Amino acid sequence: MSKRILITGGAGFIGSHLCERLIAEGNEVICLDNLHTGRKKNISHLLNNQGFEFLRHDITDPLKIEVDQIYNMACPASPVHYQSNPIKTIKTNVLGMMNMLGLAKRVNARILQASTSEVYGNPLEHPQNESYWGNVNTIGIRSCYDEGKRVAETLCFDYHRNHYVDIRVIRIFNTYGPKMLPNDGRVVSNFIVQALQGNDITIYGDGSQTRSFCYVDDLVDGIISMMEKDNFTGPVNLGNDGEFTVKELAEHVVRLTGTKSKIIYKDLPSDDPSRRKPDLTLAKKELNFQPKVKLEQGLAKAIEYFKQNLN
Repeated sequence: MSKRILITGGAGFIGSHLCERLIAEGNEVICLDNLHTGRKKNISHLLNNQGFEFLRHDITDPLKIEVDQIYNMACPASPVHYQSNPIKTIKTNVLGMMNMLGLAKRVNARILQASTSEVYGNPLEHPQNESYWGNVNTIGIRSCYDEGKRVAETLCFDYHRNHYVDIRVIRIFNTYGPKMLPNDGRVVSNFIVQALQGNDITIYGDGSQTRSFCYVDDLVDGIISMMEKDNFTGPVNLGNDGEFTVKELAEHVVRLTGTKSKIIYKDLPSDDPSRRKPDLTLAKKELNFQPKVKLEQGLAKAIEYFKQNLN
């Protein structure tokens, strides 16, 4: 049955893919974005669709609207952007979350919160499962995002316990693919853009730190599965549990782009996690979630996108 769905941050990287998928499934989608890091270009092909509506709005301001479901994807997710205005990042995660939960309560909508693997901080457990409480610096340069997202999770569960709001909480691990911003400072887009422009590929640290890279289509499958799953609030990890060093990622990008760029090393930023890999046991059990796209396949698609959109 068709639903009326609000996607906050809907013009962003992941949000725009979600808009496409939910429109294709026959739903009515309201895409809300303040265009701080989202781009109208990401959703321009949907604007003539009768079931699609774009609303320029900031979730730190209250919103009155009638919807069946809310996907709360609003918040800059790359360190470059969330650190550029840390107080705004905190407000989006706290005031914005309160506004969206208040809306869900008023209209009796199910709400999914896009939380993050950053709630685990620089983890002392590996891989990270949902019962791990994390190792987070409360006063570091990443804290506006890490702690903001942790408070957002707290708010979700307090609204659920106190007001019976129907919540879903996902923790997103590193995700990549078409529609990433070329200047977002994330490792995949950084390496691809540097390679395509013939610049040195910059690794911070010695490249031994690990990440797990999930292609965006796989992530969207998991997000929608979580929204549609009854009687399961989460939190649940979503991502890919293949683990690669940052140096291995750089070498893949060099090979796939055919660049003559050299790999160079710079100092590691503070609070940068040394290892990051999701334990997907719960996602597989509850959502039958299984990422399908291999890193090389996904990188090839991302490289093609950047080739066509770098100008």
